Amino acid sequence: MVGKATVSMLILAFLLLTTSVFFGNNDLRSYFYPSMSLQPSGSFPCSNGGGGGGGPLRVYMYDLPRRFHVGMLHRRARNDETPVTGENLPPWPSNSGLRKQHSVEYWMMASLLYEGGGGNETREAVRVWDPEVADAFFLPFFSSLSFNTHGHNMTDPDTEFDRQLQIDVLKILRESKYWQRSGGRDHVIPMHHPNAFRFLREQVNASILIVADFGRYPKEISNLRKDVVAPYVHVVDSFTDDNSPDSYESRTTLLFFRGRTVRKDEGIVRAKLAKLLAGYDDVIYEESVASGANIKAEEAREAFVPPGSKVALPLSIQSTQGMRSSKFCLHPAGDTPSSCRLFDAIVSHCIPVIVSDQIELPYEDEIDYTQFSIFFSDEEALEPGYMVEQLRKIPIERWIEMWRHLKYISRHYEFHYPPKKGDAVDMIWREVKHKLPRANLDVHRSRRLKVPDWWDRRR
Repeated sequence: MVGKATVSMLILAFLLLTTSVFFGNNDLRSYFYPSMSLQPSGSFPCSNGGGGGGGPLRVYMYDLPRRFHVGMLHRRARNDETPVTGENLPPWPSNSGLRKQHSVEYWMMASLLYEGGGGNETREAVRVWDPEVADAFFLPFFSSLSFNTHGHNMTDPDTEFDRQLQIDVLKILRESKYWQRSGGRDHVIPMHHPNAFRFLREQVNASILIVADFGRYPKEISNLRKDVVAPYVHVVDSFTDDNSPDSYESRTTLLFFRGRTVRKDEGIVRAKLAKLLAGYDDVIYEESVASGANIKAEEAREAFVPPGSKVALPLSIQSTQGMRSSKFCLHPAGDTPSSCRLFDAIVSHCIPVIVSDQIELPYEDEIDYTQFSIFFSDEEALEPGYMVEQLRKIPIERWIEMWRHLKYISRHYEFHYPPKKGDAVDMIWREVKHKLPRANLDVHRSRRLKVPDWWDRRR
């Protein structure tokens, strides 16, 4: 009996060991000597921020002279070479007009300069001074402001200043061992204006670009796989006291649009919509040239001309009041798929109606836009009567649900300094963090592949 029991035990042990070897990679010594089982020595090489950890993203910001960033905010400060800090950071100019809508680069830089309270645990990204411990590298070059400042007309001789800044900043990058190490893949470069960095953008196409959309970029330069879609900085004042007891009935206009109706590319839909939407009593679709003065909101509600008055309203009041008194705000594509109008509608708590077959939206891996927006394809929008009919069919209860959700998520489209948890810049850094694992994969693969493009050639 003892012999049979011994043989049975040996057979059982043999089956256990062979099963472990076949199905796993367990260390056999652990079965006999538990204290000898293999353990990792030290931390894992990728256990830092880099998109996978729970801590803030550690960002090294290049120390560029002021002429590359805040020196463009005020002409009189262009020769000032005082290092920029959180304490001496100049505020974004209140008279900047539409330049503000592409100022994401300023707010991202400001968030890294801020050294105030709140604690690192409440922030998505923090600045580090040692590049060796950085998860990502931020280039504070205001490429959008440079386009708007140095010869906005592309035939203007002043555009040479924009070109030279791009040449100079690219030289700085190429001399950086951290750029060389990754080929720029872990570098974050704001390029929000469609014409930003237009002379040399193909030289930084491996980096994580912060863009408004992909309308003017070939996919080899910018694409959703590696880049971050950031919201425009809204240019109307936020509707902070939107507390009407009957929000649906207080918004008497069904659908509102004010803007340019003649646009290029996908934006040709605007001129067609102007004809289709004419004749509705509760639809406003008007031509207007956007400017900072035209869309600046009035602070006091009493400043509006009383209803029924024949006195013409200033354009500044017309645009803001139009959004705040409308149930839906139309967002057709312009020269590119996106525009600031969408984000003006969001902070005005006007349900966006988005007409575009090519638009990409910020934070869409975390935010479901169908909870507070309505979408139509170009074909659907151009079917006579279809869009207005569909909007009228939306139940009041559904509209109120969308409006409440819109009020809640609008904080993610606000830009602040000092930065706030969950604001627009915080969300952008979250998106950067999500992109880094793929960037790191590309970096690591590039170091060992003998034929780097073999996957692209795979059938």
